[in-house]
Amino acid sequence: MIIFLLCNFITLASVMALLLSYEWRNRLLSAAKCIIPRSKSQLLTARQFVQQLNAAASPDQIQSHWHLQQWWILIAGCFLFCSILLFAFTRPITASMMEADYLKKADPQIYAMLDGQVLDAPPEVEEFLVQDAINEAMALESAAPVIAAASFGSAFDPRVQDIHVFSHTQAEAASADRKWYKMNPRYKQRLLMVFKIMREQHGYDMVLLEGYRSPGRQNALAQNIQTTRARGFQSYHQFGLAADAAFRLNGKVVISERDPWAMRGYQLYGQAAESVGLTWGGRWKSIQDYGHTEYRMPGLKKTPEMAAQLTSEGQLQAGNFSVAE
Repeated sequence: MIIFLLCNFITLASVMALLLSYEWRNRLLSAAKCIIPRSKSQLLTARQFVQQLNAAASPDQIQSHWHLQQWWILIAGCFLFCSILLFAFTRPITASMMEADYLKKADPQIYAMLDGQVLDAPPEVEEFLVQDAINEAMALESAAPVIAAASFGSAFDPRVQDIHVFSHTQAEAASADRKWYKMNPRYKQRLLMVFKIMREQHGYDMVLLEGYRSPGRQNALAQNIQTTRARGFQSYHQFGLAADAAFRLNGKVVISERDPWAMRGYQLYGQAAESVGLTWGGRWKSIQDYGHTEYRMPGLKKTPEMAAQLTSEGQLQAGNFSVAE
């Protein structure tokens, strides 16, 4: 837009400078006098041609003036072609359209499952609701702990999976990232499809507790083995390919599996996640993390460079748009 305005200003300034010259003004007047008679003649010719086109459509001239009727087909075709171009160039480009184009090339499987229609992410859950749910879950766990530190076992390989239970403190919950666009679209759309299945088929409204997790936060959480054993770039969270989720019921967030309703929801959540190609933490042998899912992308190398690439792919889709996710 700035370049367009600048070009117009330069053009206008040049024209004004030329008009200051007496010689150039005389030349323009002479040219105008020559053009006006020609314009009148061309206008008259065009008027006669239009009249012939109109007369050619009458029943008594269909045989003798059939060639003129072809012009109507040509004109109609031009209008149709111009309308298609106008629609193509004026159609608004949205972040969803860009994400659909990206998935079509990068992940045809999820693109086919979505039938070309990418899903919109829900609003972020309010932080105070998450903190209230954590407090309630921690109170239940302290009364009857489900997981002992010894249950992790020595055979766990952090390069394989991120063992995580949501026993965060309020400070840790406050630093959790719930921005949907920071997750890779290949995982994000699968997770949104799971959320849709849970809502429409099972009546569970789900919320995102944490998606992308920085290496620094991962290392900080790894200091407590009851939170996670995976360090930075060993968890799928750093690649935008994992998330922790919970449920919303009557305006509250429910996390603890001590709640029978929530535990039933986690089981259904795991089934829905696995149906779209995700790995569910509730299926792990060493410890079960019911709210965790991840996309084990084929050929993934857990390197900082790959993490930067995968997390940036989601942000590129929303980079030029105001995405309220």
